[in-house]
Amino acid sequence: MTASSTPPAREGLLAGLAADASPGELLAPWTSLRVGGPAELLVRPRSADALVRLLARAKAGGIPVHVLGGGANTLVGDLGIPGLTLKLPGDLFPEEVQPAGAGDGGLVTLGAGAAIARLINVMRTRGWVGAEFLAGIPGTIGGAVAMNAGTKQGECKRVLDAVELATPDGIGWVARSALTIRYRHTELPAGAVLTRARFRLSGGDIEASRAAMDADLGYRKRTQPLSQPNCGSVFQNPPGDHAGRLIESVGLKGTVLGGAQISPLHANWIVNLGQARAADVVGLIERARERVREATGIVLVPEVKRVGVFG
Repeated sequence: MTASSTPPAREGLLAGLAADASPGELLAPWTSLRVGGPAELLVRPRSADALVRLLARAKAGGIPVHVLGGGANTLVGDLGIPGLTLKLPGDLFPEEVQPAGAGDGGLVTLGAGAAIARLINVMRTRGWVGAEFLAGIPGTIGGAVAMNAGTKQGECKRVLDAVELATPDGIGWVARSALTIRYRHTELPAGAVLTRARFRLSGGDIEASRAAMDADLGYRKRTQPLSQPNCGSVFQNPPGDHAGRLIESVGLKGTVLGGAQISPLHANWIVNLGQARAADVVGLIERARERVREATGIVLVPEVKRVGVFG
């Protein structure tokens, strides 16, 4: 079954729930790469209660659930996503800021659907420091936590204090210490949806913080194709090396397949030249993996998440 086929019986799934539903909505506009087919059913819950009840009903009905964040690290298949695709609104949960004391930083709680930039804005406004490495990274708070987002300057787990998770059984907080977090991945319980995240920021040198963010953003603008539709880094960097260097070393930098291209600016980025399909992107990913494996023995691990049906 593909997401573009007639939706199976979903009677009662949304009955009485505060939620907005869009059957067959194209997902390409919801991703930074601008590729992908339709969601069988895209739902935006308007309350935490609606989310929990929706998860319970989906579980009871055997309906698969996928959560779509900011789409900045997501490759949606050309045939779309079967089942239920959840999109948490940025204002689903209120923002909370708890100062620890004069000059001591504090806690910032944001909804999973809020933009990563909101954490940086709060940090700047309050004169706190600690999350500089997240400046300029696209996507949502939920996505940042789920993939332990970051740069060579740091990663999300450094400032994460706790997460709130919704399951078919309810909603509650889980401390950072209870989570397994590794490079570009946070292990969440099966069936759980991240709803909020709490970050612990500190007091410090504000001018140094702003200078570090400005320098990092300037570097990224010079070395990454940020002006073109993209999905960010395609592969994780292998230990002691860089995926971009390896892909360039086998002569694939600038390679075009259909409407997609391995960026001439950074070989670990794939861009949409205007009419790319998910199949084009997958083709370039697999070509890069195979060529690097043949030449070096290194097996590159994709960082971008594939979801849906690719045909």
